[in-house]
Amino acid sequence: MAQDEYQHYIDGEWTDGTGDETFESTNPATGESLGTFRRGTPEDIDAAAAAADEAYEEWRELSHIDRAEYLWDIYHELRDRTEELAEIVTKECGKEISEGRADVIEAYHMVEWAAGDARHPKGDVVPSEIPAKDAYMRRKPRGVVGCITPWNFPVAIPFWHMAVALVEGNTVVWKPAEQTPWCGQIIAEMFEDAGIPDGVFNMVQGFGDAGASIVDDERVDSVLFTGSAEVGHEVSSKVAQQPGKLAACEMGGKNNIVITEKADLDIAVHSATMSSFKTTGQRCVSSERIVVHEDVYDEFKERFVENAKNVSVGDPLREDTFMGPLIEEGHKEKVTNYNELAETEGVNVLVDRTELDADEIPEGHEDGHWVGPFVYEADPHDDLRCTHEEVFGPHVALLKYSGDIEDAVEIQNDTDYGLAGAVISEDYRQINYFRDHAEVGLAYGNLPCIGAEVHLPFGGVKKSGNGYPSAREIIEAVTERTAWTLNNSKEIRMAQGLSADIKTKQDD
Repeated sequence: MAQDEYQHYIDGEWTDGTGDETFESTNPATGESLGTFRRGTPEDIDAAAAAADEAYEEWRELSHIDRAEYLWDIYHELRDRTEELAEIVTKECGKEISEGRADVIEAYHMVEWAAGDARHPKGDVVPSEIPAKDAYMRRKPRGVVGCITPWNFPVAIPFWHMAVALVEGNTVVWKPAEQTPWCGQIIAEMFEDAGIPDGVFNMVQGFGDAGASIVDDERVDSVLFTGSAEVGHEVSSKVAQQPGKLAACEMGGKNNIVITEKADLDIAVHSATMSSFKTTGQRCVSSERIVVHEDVYDEFKERFVENAKNVSVGDPLREDTFMGPLIEEGHKEKVTNYNELAETEGVNVLVDRTELDADEIPEGHEDGHWVGPFVYEADPHDDLRCTHEEVFGPHVALLKYSGDIEDAVEIQNDTDYGLAGAVISEDYRQINYFRDHAEVGLAYGNLPCIGAEVHLPFGGVKKSGNGYPSAREIIEAVTERTAWTLNNSKEIRMAQGLSADIKTKQDD
């Protein structure tokens, strides 16, 4: 990064904002500083919300297609700069390079979907009981949309939130994650380069106090949040106290992979390894619980443990690395504490790479936040914190079950979360039972429980969310639906047989 200090983008201008504090972005693999950023204040959010509110009326008057033109410019820039941005994502959040690349590709897929959707039919025509009436549904933008996004998909998820919101006619106030402000800076520069009108897009860098100000601002009509369950529930609670405001929150999970006695074990081991250790277990959809039938348990355990012992942990910029570092030192402490908790709770530890050997840490990366897989077996019916609380790291429980698919799904559902899950089986009846009874928002058959595509809804149930602030279903959070009925007759006729006669006293 070239300049000494990076600013906020408010009302079409780069600004230091009202505060005098700054913060650093650091590479989690090396500890090196990547840049210095202005820390936003509630006053900066106030200025951004005012700009978005002021710009809204003029922006909404443009057609969907005209609004989408700005997004098409960003789409092409994302495609042209994929390799450059992949490296930046990897440097800033620690994902290995193929994941950094996929993050950028997912971003331009989302922009492509949103901008292309501008030319698709909008609303629904509904038959009326009365032949002379036309009934239909229209959508209108909600107004100012506040977006609060996480660090683990620092390019993709912002566009999950913002692309559809903007094409539908809303204006945006966005707070990127404080761990990945460099990615936020680049996205803001893209909007500036695209020439988006002043105030339509606004970015304020900062921490939780800035995010809380977005939630509290009365000019913000919808809040889109992706992040931890703890913060997401606070967001939902605050928004519920503000009549007319909506919150769509996608939060964490304690996700399961169910492996039945009819599973193809090649698929099972591959899917479980991907689901548990990609992104070093730092996906909201990562699997921390693997529910395995007793008939195949021993073979699965042997093969999965072998993978966990040998997956490559190292420099995320190398193509032969499978796991990079954790995002920051505080998170390494959290994951380490949960690994220690599991031992305290009496589980049988099978793999413990919490502290990597010195020769596993790449030269020049000694200050990175390194951790390897931690795998153990536990009784699925024991009420253990380690098997029920989200760790957000490569911390995996093997849970052996006996009986039928009904028993496996009962174990699958025995957490407070309901984000993602997968079933591995060659029996379509088992797969269909899982499909119908697993309490999840994202379900997979014979696949990892990661890797959703942008044109599908993304969100969970139970403690994992109250909406789908991404992909196709985000439109529900950023638009209002209006039911229109138009009478084409000179007479008024009512549905349900309701009389339209005006009766006066002399009619009695």
